[in-house]
Amino acid sequence: MDDSDTFDPEAFSRLAGAESGHFWFEERRELLAWAIARYFPAATTFCEIGCGTGFVLEAIARRLPRLALTGIDSYPQGLAFAGSRLPPRVRLERGSILDEPGDAHHDVVGCFDVLEHIPDDAGAVRAINARINPGGGVIITVPQHPALWSAADEIGHHQRRYTRAELLRLIAKAGWEPLRVTSFISFLLPILYARRNQSLGREAALAELHPSGPANAVGRFALRLERNLIQAGVSFPIGGSLLVVARKPSS
Repeated sequence: MDDSDTFDPEAFSRLAGAESGHFWFEERRELLAWAIARYFPAATTFCEIGCGTGFVLEAIARRLPRLALTGIDSYPQGLAFAGSRLPPRVRLERGSILDEPGDAHHDVVGCFDVLEHIPDDAGAVRAINARINPGGGVIITVPQHPALWSAADEIGHHQRRYTRAELLRLIAKAGWEPLRVTSFISFLLPILYARRNQSLGREAALAELHPSGPANAVGRFALRLERNLIQAGVSFPIGGSLLVVARKPSS
Protein backbone atom coordinates (compact mmCIF):
# COMPACT_ATOMS: atom_id res chain seq x y z
CA MET A 1 0.00 0.00 0.00
CA ASP A 2 1.25 3.46 -0.91
CA ASP A 3 1.16 6.31 1.60
CA SER A 4 2.67 8.85 -0.78
CA ASP A 5 -0.43 11.06 -0.73
CA THR A 6 -0.24 11.71 3.01
CA PHE A 7 2.28 14.55 2.80
CA ASP A 8 2.98 17.52 0.56
CA PRO A 9 6.26 16.88 -1.31
CA GLU A 10 6.80 20.63 -1.61
CA ALA A 11 7.00 20.82 2.18
CA PHE A 12 10.45 19.22 2.22
CA SER A 13 12.11 22.34 0.85
CA ARG A 14 10.26 24.44 3.44
CA LEU A 15 11.35 22.10 6.23
CA ALA A 16 14.95 21.89 5.06
CA GLY A 17 15.12 25.67 5.14
CA ALA A 18 13.56 25.98 8.58
CA GLU A 19 14.74 23.07 10.75
CA SER A 20 18.27 24.16 11.55
CA GLY A 21 18.11 26.75 14.31
CA HIS A 22 14.38 26.37 14.95
CA PHE A 23 13.76 25.73 18.64
CA TRP A 24 11.19 22.96 18.16
CA PHE A 25 13.11 20.93 15.57
CA GLU A 26 16.41 21.32 17.41
CA GLU A 27 15.19 20.42 20.88
CA ARG A 28 12.97 17.58 19.69
CA ARG A 29 15.80 15.81 17.89
CA GLU A 30 18.09 16.12 20.92
CA LEU A 31 15.35 14.62 23.09
CA LEU A 32 14.92 11.71 20.69
CA ALA A 33 18.63 10.97 20.43
CA TRP A 34 18.79 10.97 24.24
CA ALA A 35 15.82 8.58 24.47
CA ILE A 36 17.53 6.00 22.24
CA ALA A 37 20.72 6.13 24.31
CA ARG A 38 18.85 6.11 27.63
CA TYR A 39 16.36 3.30 27.05
CA PHE A 40 18.19 1.10 24.55
CA PRO A 41 21.90 1.34 25.41
CA ALA A 42 22.69 -2.09 23.94
CA ALA A 43 21.07 -1.38 20.55
CA THR A 44 23.28 -1.71 17.49
CA THR A 45 20.74 -0.89 14.74
CA PHE A 46 18.20 1.90 14.44
CA CYS A 47 15.65 2.65 11.71
CA GLU A 48 13.65 5.85 11.34
CA ILE A 49 10.47 5.40 9.32
CA GLY A 50 9.42 8.64 7.68
CA CYS A 51 12.87 10.19 8.02
CA GLY A 52 12.02 13.19 5.84
CA THR A 53 14.98 15.50 5.38
CA GLY A 54 17.14 13.47 7.78
CA PHE A 55 17.28 16.18 10.43
CA VAL A 56 16.65 13.78 13.34
CA LEU A 57 18.96 11.10 11.92
CA GLU A 58 21.70 13.71 11.67
CA ALA A 59 21.62 14.23 15.45
CA ILE A 60 21.44 10.49 16.14
CA ALA A 61 24.42 9.84 13.87
CA ARG A 62 26.42 12.50 15.72
CA ARG A 63 25.44 11.43 19.22
CA LEU A 64 25.45 7.64 18.69
CA PRO A 65 28.19 6.82 16.16
CA ARG A 66 28.11 3.11 17.11
CA LEU A 67 24.61 2.64 15.70
CA ALA A 68 24.02 1.30 12.20
CA LEU A 69 21.38 3.70 10.90
CA THR A 70 18.65 3.35 8.29
CA GLY A 71 16.22 6.01 7.11
CA ILE A 72 13.06 5.16 5.17
CA ASP A 73 10.73 7.61 3.44
CA SER A 74 8.07 7.45 0.74
CA TYR A 75 9.24 10.64 -0.95
CA PRO A 76 12.37 10.98 -3.09
CA GLN A 77 12.29 14.73 -2.36
CA GLY A 78 12.85 14.08 1.33
CA LEU A 79 15.48 11.43 0.72
CA ALA A 80 17.41 13.83 -1.52
CA PHE A 81 17.71 16.33 1.34
CA ALA A 82 18.57 13.52 3.76
CA GLY A 83 21.32 12.22 1.49
CA SER A 84 22.87 15.67 1.30
CA ARG A 85 23.14 16.13 5.07
CA LEU A 86 23.79 12.63 6.42
CA PRO A 87 27.11 10.77 6.55
CA PRO A 88 27.57 7.96 4.01
CA ARG A 89 27.23 5.31 6.70
CA VAL A 90 23.48 6.05 6.98
CA ARG A 91 21.48 3.79 4.67
CA LEU A 92 18.53 5.51 2.98
CA GLU A 93 15.63 3.61 1.40
CA ARG A 94 12.44 4.60 -0.35
CA GLY A 95 9.45 2.82 1.14
CA SER A 96 6.12 3.14 2.90
CA ILE A 97 5.45 2.84 6.60
CA LEU A 98 2.91 0.18 5.60
CA ASP A 99 5.41 -1.97 3.67
CA GLU A 100 6.21 -5.48 4.82
CA PRO A 101 9.82 -5.34 6.06
CA GLY A 102 11.02 -8.70 4.74
CA ASP A 103 14.27 -9.54 6.52
CA ALA A 104 14.95 -5.94 7.59
CA HIS A 105 14.69 -5.99 11.38
CA HIS A 106 16.18 -3.48 13.79
CA ASP A 107 16.91 -3.18 17.49
CA VAL A 108 15.05 0.15 17.66
CA VAL A 109 12.56 1.75 15.28
CA GLY A 110 11.59 5.42 15.44
CA CYS A 111 8.47 7.02 13.99
CA PHE A 112 8.49 10.75 14.67
CA ASP A 113 5.38 12.78 13.82
CA VAL A 114 4.37 10.34 11.09
CA LEU A 115 1.44 8.28 12.43
CA GLU A 116 -0.87 11.30 12.33
CA HIS A 117 -0.47 11.34 8.53
CA ILE A 118 -1.58 7.75 8.03
CA PRO A 119 -5.30 6.92 7.64
CA ASP A 120 -4.69 3.33 8.79
CA ASP A 121 -2.54 4.05 11.81
CA ALA A 122 -3.29 0.63 13.31
CA GLY A 123 -1.93 -1.00 10.14
CA ALA A 124 1.12 1.24 10.37
CA VAL A 125 1.76 0.12 13.95
CA ARG A 126 1.51 -3.53 12.89
CA ALA A 127 4.04 -2.91 10.11
CA ILE A 128 6.37 -1.10 12.53
CA ASN A 129 6.11 -4.04 14.91
CA ALA A 130 7.25 -6.40 12.15
CA ARG A 131 10.45 -4.36 11.74
CA ILE A 132 11.51 -4.62 15.39
CA ASN A 133 13.70 -7.43 16.69
CA PRO A 134 12.19 -9.41 19.60
CA GLY A 135 13.02 -7.53 22.78
CA GLY A 136 13.76 -4.40 20.76
CA GLY A 137 12.35 -0.92 21.14
CA VAL A 138 10.15 1.65 19.48
CA ILE A 139 9.99 5.41 19.97
CA ILE A 140 7.00 7.37 18.70
CA THR A 141 6.04 11.03 18.76
CA VAL A 142 2.70 12.48 17.67
CA PRO A 143 0.89 15.81 17.91
CA GLN A 144 -1.38 15.77 20.95
CA HIS A 145 -4.79 17.17 21.93
CA PRO A 146 -7.53 17.28 19.27
CA ALA A 147 -8.55 20.69 20.65
CA LEU A 148 -5.36 22.12 19.12
CA TRP A 149 -6.44 21.21 15.58
CA SER A 150 -5.78 24.14 13.23
CA ALA A 151 -4.74 25.16 9.74
CA ALA A 152 -1.24 23.95 10.60
CA ASP A 153 -2.59 20.39 10.83
CA GLU A 154 -4.47 20.76 7.55
CA ILE A 155 -1.38 22.10 5.78
CA GLY A 156 0.57 19.16 7.20
CA HIS A 157 -1.96 16.66 5.81
CA HIS A 158 -2.69 15.35 9.29
CA GLN A 159 -5.48 12.85 9.76
CA ARG A 160 -5.75 13.48 13.49
CA ARG A 161 -4.19 14.78 16.68
CA TYR A 162 -3.96 12.11 19.38
CA THR A 163 -5.11 11.87 22.94
CA ARG A 164 -2.77 10.00 25.25
CA ALA A 165 -5.36 7.24 25.65
CA GLU A 166 -5.66 6.77 21.88
CA LEU A 167 -1.95 6.34 21.35
CA LEU A 168 -1.59 4.01 24.32
CA ARG A 169 -4.40 1.85 22.95
CA LEU A 170 -2.42 1.45 19.71
CA ILE A 171 0.66 0.56 21.75
CA ALA A 172 -1.31 -2.02 23.74
CA LYS A 173 -2.74 -3.65 20.59
CA ALA A 174 0.80 -4.13 19.30
CA GLY A 175 1.72 -5.83 22.57
CA TRP A 176 4.41 -3.26 23.38
CA GLU A 177 5.40 -2.50 26.95
CA PRO A 178 5.51 1.27 27.58
CA LEU A 179 8.76 2.35 29.21
CA ARG A 180 8.18 6.11 29.19
CA VAL A 181 5.23 8.29 28.32
CA THR A 182 5.54 12.06 28.49
CA SER A 183 4.15 15.11 26.80
CA PHE A 184 6.42 17.91 25.66
CA ILE A 185 5.85 21.47 24.48
CA SER A 186 4.17 21.76 27.87
CA PHE A 187 5.38 25.13 29.12
CA LEU A 188 4.37 26.72 25.82
CA LEU A 189 0.95 25.04 25.73
CA PRO A 190 -1.03 28.18 26.74
CA ILE A 191 0.59 30.14 23.89
CA LEU A 192 0.03 27.28 21.48
CA TYR A 193 -3.62 26.97 22.51
CA ALA A 194 -4.19 30.71 22.11
CA ARG A 195 -2.68 30.71 18.63
CA ARG A 196 -4.63 27.66 17.52
CA ASN A 197 -7.86 29.34 18.63
CA GLN A 198 -7.15 32.35 16.41
CA SER A 199 -8.29 30.34 13.35
CA LEU A 200 -4.93 30.79 11.66
CA GLY A 201 -4.86 30.98 7.90
CA ARG A 202 -2.31 29.28 5.69
CA GLU A 203 0.22 32.14 5.72
CA ALA A 204 0.11 32.57 9.49
CA ALA A 205 0.50 28.83 9.98
CA LEU A 206 3.49 28.67 7.63
CA ALA A 207 5.05 31.64 9.44
CA GLU A 208 5.50 29.39 12.48
CA LEU A 209 8.39 27.78 10.61
CA HIS A 210 10.26 31.08 10.88
CA PRO A 211 9.72 32.56 14.36
CA SER A 212 11.22 35.90 15.22
CA GLY A 213 14.53 35.96 17.07
CA PRO A 214 12.96 36.72 20.47
CA ALA A 215 10.19 34.13 19.99
CA ASN A 216 12.73 31.51 18.97
CA ALA A 217 14.89 32.29 22.01
CA VAL A 218 11.92 31.97 24.38
CA GLY A 219 10.85 28.73 22.71
CA ARG A 220 14.37 27.31 22.92
CA PHE A 221 14.65 28.18 26.61
CA ALA A 222 11.28 26.57 27.40
CA LEU A 223 11.88 23.37 25.43
CA ARG A 224 15.44 22.98 26.66
CA LEU A 225 14.20 23.27 30.23
CA GLU A 226 11.54 20.66 29.47
CA ARG A 227 14.11 18.37 27.89
CA ASN A 228 16.40 18.65 30.90
CA LEU A 229 13.51 17.86 33.24
CA ILE A 230 12.40 14.88 31.14
CA GLN A 231 15.97 13.57 31.17
CA ALA A 232 15.94 13.97 34.95
CA GLY A 233 12.81 11.80 35.22
CA VAL A 234 9.91 14.26 35.02
CA SER A 235 6.97 13.20 32.82
CA PHE A 236 4.60 15.94 31.74
CA PRO A 237 0.85 15.14 31.67
CA ILE A 238 -0.09 17.62 28.93
CA GLY A 239 1.66 19.30 26.01
CA GLY A 240 1.48 19.94 22.30
CA SER A 241 3.31 16.69 21.50
CA LEU A 242 3.46 13.22 23.02
CA LEU A 243 6.46 10.91 23.31
CA VAL A 244 6.13 7.17 23.93
CA VAL A 245 9.08 4.81 24.40
CA ALA A 246 8.14 1.12 24.41
CA ARG A 247 9.63 -2.36 24.17
CA LYS A 248 8.55 -5.30 22.04
CA PRO A 249 8.29 -8.58 23.98
CA SER A 250 11.23 -10.90 23.48
CA SER A 251 8.95 -13.80 22.59
